[in-house]
Amino acid sequence: MWILFGVLALVATFFNFYLYVKGKDYQIAMALGLSFTALTVCAEYTLVSDWVKAEDWTALMDVVPSMETALWVLTVLAIAINLAPVFLEAKRKK
Repeated sequence: MWILFGVLALVATFFNFYLYVKGKDYQIAMALGLSFTALTVCAEYTLVSDWVKAEDWTALMDVVPSMETALWVLTVLAIAINLAPVFLEAKRKK
């Protein structure tokens, strides 16, 4: 499920930027990009929770350290890219 949400977040994020470049209303795409990013993080947390319930310590030790860094980096990038049109538009209006 997290892969699906991640792909949808990526598509919505680039669609957001595409709409901004074309001069169209991008706010819904921005909201979708940020929402799918949040859902991706929640789905990943659910996966980790399932591993804890199953006491699959090997999976936790293998995946969690690298996924923590990846989730932080990708979430920060998604926020920055989705909000970039807002800041660019505000700068352009000055």
